[in-house]
Amino acid sequence: MLKVRMVEFPVVDPVVVVVVVVVVLVVAAVVVVVVVLVVVLVIVVIVLVIVVVVVVVVLVVVVFVVVLVVAVVVVVVVVVVEGLVVIVVVVVVVVVVVVVVVVVVVEVVVVDRVDRVAV
Repeated sequence: MLKVRMVEFPVVDPVVVVVVVVVVLVVAAVVVVVVVLVVVLVIVVIVLVIVVVVVVVVLVVVVFVVVLVVAVVVVVVVVVVEGLVVIVVVVVVVVVVVVVVVVVVVEVVVVDRVDRVAV
């Protein structure tokens, strides 16, 4: 003879089910919000780094052009007015030194900061 055995399932309180569902939904919402905020923050940092690099490049180019224009004007004035080769050489050397110093300072200070921000 076959004996049929009834399996008893535990009765779950509906309040417990509602609380568990609400907690799971709240945790999922918090996780989604945190992930979205992190993605937005990463995008903002990348955009800021790109903007800083573009600004630095533009500033370096502007400084270089201004220094070159000043150097050419000084050389032309010195050659026309004074005609002294020594003064022309000194002015050219000073301009080259200023350009090198500006480029090195921008490279060390600004690019290093951009690298730190990017990390």
